[in-house]
Amino acid sequence: MKKLYLAAAVATLIATTSGCVSYNMSQPTAPISGSVTADLKANVKVGEQISGESSTNILFGWLSVGGDTQFADGVTYGGAGGSAIGLPDPISAVKAAAAYKAVKSSGSDLIVAPRYEVNVEDYFIFKKVNVKVTGNKGSIDSIR
Repeated sequence: MKKLYLAAAVATLIATTSGCVSYNMSQPTAPISGSVTADLKANVKVGEQISGESSTNILFGWLSVGGDTQFADGVTYGGAGGSAIGLPDPISAVKAAAAYKAVKSSGSDLIVAPRYEVNVEDYFIFKKVNVKVTGNKGSIDSIR
């Protein structure tokens, strides 16, 4: 019986004096930010006035129904767009479609000084959005 008590005392002593050890090694971090610069200059020939128009129907403020399927890419129209919960911004898509139509129909490379006229008819759950873009035809002659 003494051996049992001795074994229990030794086991209790080992259990109370040893424990789990955790090591945490911190690594200093710094935000990664990069910028790309190019010392390129484009010679743009400005031509006559061009325009394009697009429209769509929007349900529940975010679901675009109908409308165009081709858009100008890489153009931001101010602000982050979308909604607070990450839904897409359908009005920006209509602007991009109008810009695409203006560039494609005129055979230009870009729109110089684009101006967007946005007309929204809001019926609470349903919206009709019509966008017309006007600007000048821009053709790139050379890049140096």
